[in-house]
Amino acid sequence: MPIKIAVLGSTGSIGKNTVDIIKKNLKDFQVVVLSTNNNVQKILKQSINLKVKNVIIVNKKKYFKFEKKFLKEKIKVFHNHSDLKKIIKKKIDYIMCAISGLSGLEPTFEAIKLSKTIGIANKESIICAWNLIEESLKRNNTKFIPIDSEHFSIWSMLNNNNVNKIEKIFITASGGPFLNKPIKKLKKINPKQAIKHPNWPMGKKISIDSATLANKVFEVIEAQRIFNIEKKKFQILIHPKSYIHAIIKFNNGLVKFLAHETDMKIPIFNSIYFNKEKKLSSKKLNLFLLNNLKLKKPSLYNFPFLNILKKVPNNISLFETILISVNDELVSLFLKRKIEFTDIYKKLIKIINRKEFIKYYKKSPKDVDQISKLSAEVRLKTRQLCIK
Repeated sequence: MPIKIAVLGSTGSIGKNTVDIIKKNLKDFQVVVLSTNNNVQKILKQSINLKVKNVIIVNKKKYFKFEKKFLKEKIKVFHNHSDLKKIIKKKIDYIMCAISGLSGLEPTFEAIKLSKTIGIANKESIICAWNLIEESLKRNNTKFIPIDSEHFSIWSMLNNNNVNKIEKIFITASGGPFLNKPIKKLKKINPKQAIKHPNWPMGKKISIDSATLANKVFEVIEAQRIFNIEKKKFQILIHPKSYIHAIIKFNNGLVKFLAHETDMKIPIFNSIYFNKEKKLSSKKLNLFLLNNLKLKKPSLYNFPFLNILKKVPNNISLFETILISVNDELVSLFLKRKIEFTDIYKKLIKIINRKEFIKYYKKSPKDVDQISKLSAEVRLKTRQLCIK
């Protein structure tokens, strides 16, 4: 029986990698639906190649403009992820949630209801709403696999080990394009320089987060939530080559680490074919490269964003929504050249410490609407404070 699969956000980085895996193993799959925000040409090509009969185009202008083009190919077009329940009548095998940002939150909940297994590559959803996601996973009896390479590594290595046996978890960071550049020389960095990640081909937003190490702050929060492990047990290590994604030190003296090439197809492939015998045709890691891992602690002076971890509450709160939203907006302003690279952290720390936001540190998220409304308010406030 083919694996019935859906890819939400199929035209983004994770989505395209997922589609590539499906395309190379087409006989293994029945693709039920693909979705995109506005990359119509890409999703049309994907749909034809994968023989997909349903697509979702979220951007209404693009939806109305190109609907007839899809219908000519006998592909039904929908324009909202709430339409998933019209497409999927019975739980399918796997849904990849690869929509970036908080716009992926609502589709994630729809996917949980309609899939036996869900792969989530959207760290914002997990960070801001893990209590709600976890509850929904249990209620719908849906298996969850984290897709970020670090979290997939931890998930793979734990393998039913009791988290109480963990002494320390090390999450690795490449250090981004400015690892060896002093912070005082970063003021005039432009977006083109900042998105040049040394190892991974990624989108602009995540590349900037990698340059500031914001992504590592978010990954620690994400891992803490997913695995229910105390924040003090996590440590970030610089590993410039990015071969090792996580290291777990157990209290029985054993240390485990998981290494693979800098290719997101590896965690994606293994999440889809979990518990199935299947060989991945990809570049194999040269083990001699592991002779010199160059692991070291990051400089808090050069990467001040790491100090944010001290402010993150142990239990999930609406503070995380504020943190994610302020950073998203500041990165967007930097990419538009409205602020400088070093302003991202400087302005973020001032904004999250504003009196009107302090009250959210002890409030837990109640529903998606609450998170979405707060995020919109915070982003607006951030723009008002930064653009005068």
